[in-house]
Amino acid sequence: MIKTLSAALLGSVLVPALAAAAPLKTYATVTQERLSNPEPENWLMAKGNYAGWSYTPLEQVNAGNVKSLRPVWSYATGVTSGHEAPPIVNNGVMYVATPYNQVIAMDAKTGESVWRYKRDFPEGFSAFHYTNRGVALWGDKVYVAGLDCRLVALDAKTGKVAWEAEVCDWTQGAYITSAPVAVNGRIMIGPSGGEFGVRGFLKAFDAETGKEDWTFWAVPAPGQPGSETWPKEGRWKDAWKIGGGTMWMPGNYDAKNGVLYWGVGNGSPWLGDQRPGDNLYVASVVALNPADGTIKSHFQYHWNDSWDWAAMNAPTLIELDRDGKKVPAMISAQRNGYLYRLGRTDGGQISFLDARPFVKNTVFSSVDPKTGRPTYNQAGVPGTGRAGTYCPSVWGGKDWPYESFNPKTGMLYVPFNDNHCMTYEGKIQERVPGQWSAGVDITDIKLLIDKDVKYIGGIQAIDVNTNKEVWRDTYAKSWMWGSILSTATDLIFTGGTSDRMFRAYDAKSGKELWSFKTNSGIISPPISYAIDGKQYIAVVSGWGVDSALVQGIMADEHGWEKDIPQGGTVWVFAVEDETVPQKRAEVGSSIR
Repeated sequence: MIKTLSAALLGSVLVPALAAAAPLKTYATVTQERLSNPEPENWLMAKGNYAGWSYTPLEQVNAGNVKSLRPVWSYATGVTSGHEAPPIVNNGVMYVATPYNQVIAMDAKTGESVWRYKRDFPEGFSAFHYTNRGVALWGDKVYVAGLDCRLVALDAKTGKVAWEAEVCDWTQGAYITSAPVAVNGRIMIGPSGGEFGVRGFLKAFDAETGKEDWTFWAVPAPGQPGSETWPKEGRWKDAWKIGGGTMWMPGNYDAKNGVLYWGVGNGSPWLGDQRPGDNLYVASVVALNPADGTIKSHFQYHWNDSWDWAAMNAPTLIELDRDGKKVPAMISAQRNGYLYRLGRTDGGQISFLDARPFVKNTVFSSVDPKTGRPTYNQAGVPGTGRAGTYCPSVWGGKDWPYESFNPKTGMLYVPFNDNHCMTYEGKIQERVPGQWSAGVDITDIKLLIDKDVKYIGGIQAIDVNTNKEVWRDTYAKSWMWGSILSTATDLIFTGGTSDRMFRAYDAKSGKELWSFKTNSGIISPPISYAIDGKQYIAVVSGWGVDSALVQGIMADEHGWEKDIPQGGTVWVFAVEDETVPQKRAEVGSSIR
């Protein structure tokens, strides 16, 4: 995907003057049993559960009282740029990862600081995305991946480093923004960097020692299964070495059957004609054995990716109602603009069920109803020395933000963007380690928006059993960059818009029920947790990265508001009487 081009968009790092409070006296150990069956009052992983639902079974906040939702505390992180990590809550303790390699631990009831971890960058380090998408919990440790390719285990009580492990080589252009995933005493993580010619992979590390356990390569080497889909001879015979397929978002896990499902990113360079073939496992979902990283099966959404339509988000694990029976399945609104339903077996075999466009796609002329393989409109396929114009653009029908599945309504809630297209012409760019080598100059990539377009961003609610849209809400003057949280009381919460609003909707009708304007735009996933019987809704506000880049383009070319305030703040809400004063946990700051 296009990365932020200016340090000004990334923002600056502010170091808090506030000293860390006393370490935690007690901590609730995180076990495999707790991760497989998370308590409603906690939020133990990025998407709330292994299935990737982004759903809370808590029932205190509902349609009848949501208008009384008030901020009960907030905490300024002291960091600018895009905050994309959800708060993670375990037994009253909240952990928030921020851009620029920081983690903050705080009291989830009061917002008081417990400790802060900050990792300095090695000399000469740079990356286009300085964000972080969250931490993982296991045992008595908190795990965070540093941008500089280090996986770090922190003592959950004190924030002190227990161990560090090298995941990738940042001098080659790799960097990490993903939240790790913890399964059976292993911590799994993959890097970003496809546009720098990084060959994608997923690694697993021992949670106690940091020892590397296994590696799954998303682009197979010659002789490995899938290698036949890469060039074997001629100019491009070594394309697999720099083939992309980075696995830069957390996967989902079928805990009952022990199967990992992970998304694989875009091809590198972007031009498919520079790596002829289907290019497995680029733009695919793969099913893996978490014990050793071996592949069980895969499904490729589109072959020979030429559009930067990364498939980094793993499908959400669900069950479909079929003739009175529950059938294991997966559903995913992909970046290429198609909504996929896939079958899955206990052994991890993936099958294609159906697919349909949920936004405008001008590349797929058809999709095989048996295999899911698309046929392409060649005018929409950019090539080396040949321009191509296609919809949706590189940001896709849905970018990285999480969709949400509500098992009570039977609906998938999708944050989407429509009516945006792109054109570019490719060229040969020899790879230089650590430098952009996507086969196209950034300045030659053009985002195309019709001046009369009525909306771009919005939310779609989709019945997973019928695969039909039930309702949608659209935004006339904003893209949608927010993940969605659904609740057992038929509400959904989301941010994602440039007006800085945090909103609650009726999950069945799409009616907006409540809103609150935060200090900045929200691109972090909302969560919910409970302490002493009180339910809280939490989200981190902090605009930046791609949302800021695209907002600048829309301002310059379409007259939209340009300067969306930056600055990270954790906002925590609960149903309160209007007379209850807001508590704000402030931190002092100074320029680093």
